Amino acid sequence: MHLGIIGTGNMGTILIEALIEGRALPQENITIMNRTVEKAQRIKNTYPKIHVETNLSALIQKSDIIFLCIKPLNFHEILTMIKDELTEDKCIVSITSPITVDQLESIAPCSCIRAIPSITNRARSGVCLLTFGKNCSTYWKETIQELLSHIGKPVEIDENITRVASDIVSCGPAFFSYLLQKFIEAAVCETEIDHEIATALASEMLIGMGTLIEENYYTFPELQKKVTVRGGITGEGIHVLEESALEETFQKIFKATHKKFNQEKQLIKKQFEFHNV
Repeated sequence: MHLGIIGTGNMGTILIEALIEGRALPQENITIMNRTVEKAQRIKNTYPKIHVETNLSALIQKSDIIFLCIKPLNFHEILTMIKDELTEDKCIVSITSPITVDQLESIAPCSCIRAIPSITNRARSGVCLLTFGKNCSTYWKETIQELLSHIGKPVEIDENITRVASDIVSCGPAFFSYLLQKFIEAAVCETEIDHEIATALASEMLIGMGTLIEENYYTFPELQKKVTVRGGITGEGIHVLEESALEETFQKIFKATHKKFNQEKQLIKKQFEFHNV
């Protein structure tokens, strides 16, 4: 099986690195392509057996699976360019949330899948969100699930929860790293601890908490209950959080991401509607 990857930006690169280091398939079975060839070449410098292609048709012809790691508004153009090369036995995989599998299938005459990764997949952990097209073959469903199991946990989702699931899985690491960063900065500001020690302690705390959850020792509410003693110090901190309108802040985050998501979907919808007229 040969894998083609179009686009070597942040997520495209993470996907390449994770698949190779997770031994999902050999380097020599991967061909990559990027508009800026130098970016693709830098990846080849790290993984010398990988192939760099500059011709789109050549990449499509030699690949069984083609991952499209490009910007949402570029999908229609690229799909239109490659549709005649997409034979029925191939599989197209989009990694971006605003593009639906129905839109992929409206142009691509092959199996179509959306697989939304997370930066946590770089450590071969976390979730990769999957949505399959109506015409996607059982073979490709099983193949993609097996392939992505090397870099995380594949989870199939319905179209209607795409954005919120992406917010949790894909955007979540950025949101919570920002909160942790502010947690550390406040500790440095209010006490005598230095930034390096605070960062090291907070990082180990986060890793340890993740392990507690992963090993099913506690749920989130149970963890809070175990640490919080009536009348104790942790309880004072929790009280501040309860009074800080944190719930309202997260609601605003989801509203903002959904607003941006819907704006992109409307622009993409116009592109595909024009194609299907």
